[in-house]
Amino acid sequence: MLTCMSIAIAQGTTGAPAGSSSGASGFGSLMSFVPIVLMIVIFYFLLIRPSQKKEKERKKMIEALQKGDKVITAAGIYGVISAIKPEEGIVVLKVAEGTKIEFSRTAIQAKVS
Repeated sequence: MLTCMSIAIAQGTTGAPAGSSSGASGFGSLMSFVPIVLMIVIFYFLLIRPSQKKEKERKKMIEALQKGDKVITAAGIYGVISAIKPEEGIVVLKVAEGTKIEFSRTAIQAKVS
């Protein structure tokens, strides 16, 4: 039993295993970053880029709003634009006969056909 222990201890204290070199370990550590970089690229193309594109289209839609457009707000209120105050960034919506509500331009979620 003593001989088995001494062999195990001797093998454990030899340092680096046979066949390894410092150049190979440097390349190995570089290769360990490849999966992380791939995940970042995948997240960019699947999550970040589409949301940026959608937000860009929404801003373009908000800039193109005109009097008479039917819209829905972020709060879920449907209405027709009766006036736009561009210097203040306010849209006045007619939601019922004789009822008008002012909203921030950014509160408009989408145009309704």
